[in-house]
Amino acid sequence: MAGSSNDGGLLDPLRRTLTVLRGSRVEDRNYTPGTHGRLVPEEPDAVGYEVDRYWLNAPYSYASIRYDDEENEHRYVVVEPSLTADESRLLETLYDDVRDPLLYRETAEEDPEALLRDELRERLQDFGVEITPAGFHKLFYYLWRRFRGFGRLDPLMHDENIEDISCDGYDVPLYVYHDDYQDIATSVAFGDEELDSFVIRMAQQAGQHISVGNPVVGTTLEDGSRAELTLGEEVTPRGSSFTIRKYSDEPFTPIDLLEFGTYSLQQMAYLWLAIENNKNIIFAGGTASGKTTSMNAISMFIPPRSKLITIEDTRELSLYHDNWLSAVTRERLDEASNVTMYDLLRSALRHRPEYILVGEVRGEEAITLFQAMNTGHTTLSTMHADSVQTVINRLENEPINVPRSMVQSLDVLCVQVLARLDGQRVRRAQTVSEIEGIDQRTGELDYSNAFEWTATNDSFREGNRNLMDEIREERGWSRAELLREMQRRRAFLSHLREQGITNFQQFTALVNQYYVDAEGTMEQLGIGLDDGAAEAAAEADDD
Repeated sequence: MAGSSNDGGLLDPLRRTLTVLRGSRVEDRNYTPGTHGRLVPEEPDAVGYEVDRYWLNAPYSYASIRYDDEENEHRYVVVEPSLTADESRLLETLYDDVRDPLLYRETAEEDPEALLRDELRERLQDFGVEITPAGFHKLFYYLWRRFRGFGRLDPLMHDENIEDISCDGYDVPLYVYHDDYQDIATSVAFGDEELDSFVIRMAQQAGQHISVGNPVVGTTLEDGSRAELTLGEEVTPRGSSFTIRKYSDEPFTPIDLLEFGTYSLQQMAYLWLAIENNKNIIFAGGTASGKTTSMNAISMFIPPRSKLITIEDTRELSLYHDNWLSAVTRERLDEASNVTMYDLLRSALRHRPEYILVGEVRGEEAITLFQAMNTGHTTLSTMHADSVQTVINRLENEPINVPRSMVQSLDVLCVQVLARLDGQRVRRAQTVSEIEGIDQRTGELDYSNAFEWTATNDSFREGNRNLMDEIREERGWSRAELLREMQRRRAFLSHLREQGITNFQQFTALVNQYYVDAEGTMEQLGIGLDDGAAEAAAEADDD
């Protein structure tokens, strides 16, 4: 690749590349792995032996889960297309040449993927580059990853098995929480300048400002994932960092919670009846215990056409509900322009909602939330607390300060835990408790456990469920009618579980159909009640 006598061999890297690749025709649409070869290496250059492999973004990237005997640990290796030195230099030039035209040409009506393909083809033809279909797709992948994806993080964001992604500083391997391998180090890492730029870019794309003067930002990314970002070494000495809680396009349903073992069939029927009959519920637990996931799933039992408002700091809730207003707080450098949870909750009450879902209660908005409970609005929310008593103490003391007389308007408190069973981390509803009111003798708030989880055999024990008798009286049901309805809902949920109905739109549609005609829906789905349950209900009626 030596230069001519006129330039003394001083051709820049791009011109040397073009000298070798000189041509003018670029084909990209006929790429097939069988004909043109793989885009990614068959075997990654990594330590240990492979125990699992699956595509992340076929045919561009896959995950190779490896086990290192010396370190006695698993490692998550990301495998992407490999570039030659010439292709890498060409790609660096293309970043600048493709970006500016894309900014001016892209409109809402145009397909961004097709637009990038066209722009890449035009630039390569302008350069006089002749390139194989496989080469074209490798360049396209890295351009798309940078402009429309998450850069170096993009393969991890495509992995549905990953819940969280953590970066702890410069040149430190990223860690992910994987459904099968739990906390596992990856082959992905960022240098100092690259990581600083990446954190700034994530904040800017989310409409936030992060700087040395404002080095900590919590935000929601373009795909709905929740991110906590820090910049520089002042607050995180190992360098800029981030933690991303991935957003799922397909939210979990009550059927998923049954499959995970988080709740039992009896508990799910109980919560369904509570939601339908306007009982106020708080989901409490520690970090990553699944509080918000459960609240989102249980809210799919909200009757159709009920007016529903959700209020969150970062968007996590996803519902299939026609009459739903979603509200998210806003933070600005000027505090006067902030929109807080308290502001949104006060505004929500003017919309006359029937159901209010609050992402997390932790401050002055709690008073307004409990006022809403006392004025007939059904509320669901989450709290960071590890027991029923801790929830009560947090509500009654600084900085929340809800009067005890108002706390008793809460009906159900579900406390969830992230536990370890047989070497696996699982989420369980540790207790489902009913708030019974203030004890007239002691002045303390009384509560009883409707359900308790037993870790030794991973089972749920049933306790007193006075709330069901309260609902029975409100509905004018006999005890037999209540038992029949509970049995019918258990059978309905059990059938959906057996049929694998986990799509949230399909699940919600069937629940709505049940509300319209319960018996007709059961008959249409071929669901019958077992004779033993019917006899038990009849005996209860006789009593």
